[in-house]
Amino acid sequence: MHATAYTYDAGTRSGQVLLDDGTPVPFDAAAFDAGGLRLLRPGQRVRIETEGEGEGRRITLVTLQTF
Repeated sequence: MHATAYTYDAGTRSGQVLLDDGTPVPFDAAAFDAGGLRLLRPGQRVRIETEGEGEGRRITLVTLQTF
């Protein structure tokens, strides 16, 4: 699934992405670390993997989208 980086805190390695429908979804340090990224800037397109549905959905991986 694709999204856009919305917020990122380098200290906690966590933040939020916006899904293409505008829904914000938070991610934690484990999801950020799983993608092997070192930095994330708001506005960057990312690829995410999630598990669960609805309010229980959580991001398990955040990485840069490549074309």
